[in-house]
Amino acid sequence: MRRLLFACLGIFAGAANAQNIQNNPGSNHGNKFEQLGTSLPTPNEYRTASGAPGPKYWQQRADYDIKCELDEAKLLLTGSETVTYYNNSPDVLTYLWLQLDENEHSSEKNANYQDASTMGKQTVDRMIQGLEESKNDFGVNLKKITDALGKPLNYTVNKTMMRVELPAALKPGQKFVFKVDWNYKISDRMAQGGRGGYEYFPEDGNHLFTIAQWYPRLCVYSDFQGWQNHQFTGRGEFALTFGNFKVQMTVPADHMVGSTGECQNYQQVLTPTQFARWQKAQTAKDVVEMVTLEEAKAAEKTKSKAKKTWIFKADNVRDFAWTSSRKFIWDGIPANVEGKKVMCMSFYGKEAYGLYRPFSSKAVAHTIKTYSKFSIPYPYPVAQSVEAANGMEYPMICFNYGRTAPDGTYSENTKYGMLGVIIHEVGHNFFPMIVNSDERQWSWMDEGLNTFVEYLTEELWDNKFPSRRGPAAYIADYMKLPKDQLEPIMTNSENIIQFGPNAYSKPATGLNILRETIMGRELFDYAFKEYARRWAFKHPTPADLFRTLEDASGEDLDWFWRGWFYSTDATDIAIDTVRHLQPEFGEPTGQAAGATRKIKLAKPQVNEFEDISKVRNREDKNIVFATDADTSLRDFYWRYARGIEPVDTASYEVPSQSNVQKADEELQKKYSGKHLYEIAFSNKGGLVMPIIVEFTYADGTKEVDRIPAQIWRKDEGKVTKVYMKDKEVKSIKLDPMRETADINENNNTWGTISEPSKFQLYKLKQGARGQSTGITPMQKAEEKKKEKKAF
Repeated sequence: MRRLLFACLGIFAGAANAQNIQNNPGSNHGNKFEQLGTSLPTPNEYRTASGAPGPKYWQQRADYDIKCELDEAKLLLTGSETVTYYNNSPDVLTYLWLQLDENEHSSEKNANYQDASTMGKQTVDRMIQGLEESKNDFGVNLKKITDALGKPLNYTVNKTMMRVELPAALKPGQKFVFKVDWNYKISDRMAQGGRGGYEYFPEDGNHLFTIAQWYPRLCVYSDFQGWQNHQFTGRGEFALTFGNFKVQMTVPADHMVGSTGECQNYQQVLTPTQFARWQKAQTAKDVVEMVTLEEAKAAEKTKSKAKKTWIFKADNVRDFAWTSSRKFIWDGIPANVEGKKVMCMSFYGKEAYGLYRPFSSKAVAHTIKTYSKFSIPYPYPVAQSVEAANGMEYPMICFNYGRTAPDGTYSENTKYGMLGVIIHEVGHNFFPMIVNSDERQWSWMDEGLNTFVEYLTEELWDNKFPSRRGPAAYIADYMKLPKDQLEPIMTNSENIIQFGPNAYSKPATGLNILRETIMGRELFDYAFKEYARRWAFKHPTPADLFRTLEDASGEDLDWFWRGWFYSTDATDIAIDTVRHLQPEFGEPTGQAAGATRKIKLAKPQVNEFEDISKVRNREDKNIVFATDADTSLRDFYWRYARGIEPVDTASYEVPSQSNVQKADEELQKKYSGKHLYEIAFSNKGGLVMPIIVEFTYADGTKEVDRIPAQIWRKDEGKVTKVYMKDKEVKSIKLDPMRETADINENNNTWGTISEPSKFQLYKLKQGARGQSTGITPMQKAEEKKKEKKAF
């Protein structure tokens, strides 16, 4: 038996080697397993080959002291800032580049990037809107730019970028202080779009302001690019420099303000009652309202003419954003993150009270705790969620959506949509607010990585959370699109066609496949945490991520980066043929030579799909879901999802070694001989992936074999694999848990395995010794028919 098996394997290996000679242009070897090599930047003293910052790594710093005033009546924001810029680079600088993001809304100062268009209603509507908005007065009005002593500086505005000429060259190790006075008309975010602006509520005559991208701010100057001064079009987000902020905002006296950083004067701007609630909230076990629903409703009815100035400070952040409105309810709860208190807070109008009051601040706390587990401990003192009918992120504060119906009720979709966007936007504190990638160049490095950890966080909120970005099965529809509708993940932000799948879903799914299917949780989690640790408060590139994950895990993943991130190939692994042999030595007896017996096989069982991450999380006794730890999070939809009786959550089972051994002993008594199965696989999608094979046996039991992707390294198109089984296989299925994003599951099953005669087996054995297959042309023709049926 053993000699026969090795003889069969020798034939298969020899055939593969004969077909595939490395560097032969006519072979099936497309070099998918070659190293990335020059596709990645050359390592240097700033960025090492291991993916870590080098011994001479450097980055710039910019500190801001800003005073601003919000004029609600005129919808105008006026500001004055003092900027201290530190040149930590080895280069001499003669000018600085700043971003003027509000010019995005200007009819004259915007980047004016245009897409191709065709005649249609949408085109005509846009043309009419453009004519109506021609020569608008949006954009930054620069009033004065001087050095620290008040001497005017020369500057040039190029659309959304401004170059400030330095009066003297700024040498390494030096700093430069300058001042900018400016104002701009605040845009209607609901009409003009964009990330900052205001929303007007006609029913009560009030505004809700989200002040973002609002001050002239330094571009990043880096070792790998120099100045990142690519124009802002509204798509590619931001590359920003770390620094310390002190910001004073003067607003109407009845407004509540939430902001990046910690407030320095709560006792002066809050009422004694509100300040007492704030103090109580510092040690509370449940959510405390600093401003109640009743107080917010009362404030909406009268508009104060007085003003108040709020003062906030934030250290070591890359940006600063804030919100202001008299509509706000304000609540909070402290969270303990590895021994450090973090105030988790929410601001929202009465329109969102039914959803934000029970869920928002607790979702903030759950998010920073979970992200801290998978990356680094959350370093900031506060984390905030603001309901503003959109989704956008900034250090320590983010804007989200989630409003109830007028009667206070909400749908299941609205609830989970709100939770998903809160987790996502709060999670951006880690990627890219701390692990500070260049979003203008690589959207996926913040959106994709953040969506991946969002998925892990959703999975730990509730084992039935309806996550849509992360499970491999959900990206398959995108990856099966025609090639002219796809682009690699590594595509620049401005050029992406399918932005959501490309920047969010596909990179998140790829990381999930690495974690669950290719590397395993232990290796992946260690390496991912190492990446976050190495690049916290620094500027990583894709190469730093790729190299760190390989360096910290000991896994060569160049084949994966090449296929998943640099190409548009898809996973489509097919079962072409299955050959079944029953070994028996000696001449066959009791049967006419060449006779065969056919058996009818049961239809392969199709497993009901359940995300593999949910299964493993449920099996992990160390995991406590948020909805189990805090039963107040269980609402109608949580109970409804589980039915009157507990839902059957039986996990997908693979027999344990002891069960297999026991079953083998029983089968030895019932069956004589072994079963050999040769499975031929083909890679029809072009993307190399592990092959996951599920066997269903005649007795109904199942077994799964996981073949690493490296099986394709010598032939990327076709491979065969021989299995020796102690019992008869009734059906075979590939990727039963839908882990590899296979775009065509119709060719993943085989259920027409015929039983060979003893004569065929004997002839095959003789053929192996005599270098002949012993298979007749008629038998080959029959196998080709079976191949067609498999599709």
